[in-house]
Amino acid sequence: MYKKFIGIDLGGTSVKLAILTAEGDIQQKWSIPTNINDEGTHIVPDIIASIKHHLDLYQMTAEDFQGIGMGSPGAVDREAGTVEGAFNLNWKTPQPVREAIEREIGIPIYIDNDANVAALGEKWRGAGADDRDVVFVTLGTGVGGGIIAEGNLIHGTAGSGGEIGHMTVEPGGFDCTCGKKGCLETVASATGVVKLARKHAEEYAGNAQLKFIIDDGQEITSKMIFDLAKEGDELAVLVVDRAAYYLGLACSHIGNLLNPAYIVIGGGVSAAGEYLLEQVRTYFAEFSFPNVKKTTHIKLAALGNDAGIVGAAYLALTEISK
Repeated sequence: MYKKFIGIDLGGTSVKLAILTAEGDIQQKWSIPTNINDEGTHIVPDIIASIKHHLDLYQMTAEDFQGIGMGSPGAVDREAGTVEGAFNLNWKTPQPVREAIEREIGIPIYIDNDANVAALGEKWRGAGADDRDVVFVTLGTGVGGGIIAEGNLIHGTAGSGGEIGHMTVEPGGFDCTCGKKGCLETVASATGVVKLARKHAEEYAGNAQLKFIIDDGQEITSKMIFDLAKEGDELAVLVVDRAAYYLGLACSHIGNLLNPAYIVIGGGVSAAGEYLLEQVRTYFAEFSFPNVKKTTHIKLAALGNDAGIVGAAYLALTEISK
């Protein structure tokens, strides 16, 4: 019988955990709340206690597993197995995650950045169809990403490879949390789409419902904007077109540089689905090198919230087989 894997997807509000087969099938999954109190000192002990509890529950031991994979926010030192700068976890100093988990559980663990790990999940068992060249772009409150080129995750010289959200798509545009202006994140994330709506509402003189909602001081969300656009609201259609333009431009840069088989779009904003993607593909085709336009395909992510735990298992599988 082939040994199994544990996948861990560490997030700011919850930790998702799963037991998976070597083929990436989820056999059991569960989650625990992320307790960020006391500078996040409870997080790793909580993960250890939860794994021990579930191994007891399923009458399993460390011997049943090949490895543990984990995706974490923040700066991950893959060699040392530490994480730091994960501000949504309250981790201000380097955390010896690997050392603590291996000592207590007795299974080797491999850790990488959460966006990279989600990219591995989509590559292996999701929209990436297990191709060797896949780029994953996740559109949430920010824009994250992971690049797999010729079968390898791209980390770069200092771990900042794949910072897709910080590609400049509008020089001199909106301020970004990173300190730059005009990053993709400022126009294609959930908050970015709302910023675009507010900007265009100021210049728009027509009679659209979105214009009325904004001028009336009501809260707006990216979902509301996409829903209105699908109903034909003139201002919302314009805003979605702009977001698709920036995304299509960014995808063309990714395509022209890397020529992946698939650029996979996931995260909350991707819930707009094919309505958004058709427009992104149109701009992608306009800005892409002819051969890239023919051979790089833009697809919707397939795994949803499971991308992180599936990718974590794949991370462990590939590291062990190196």
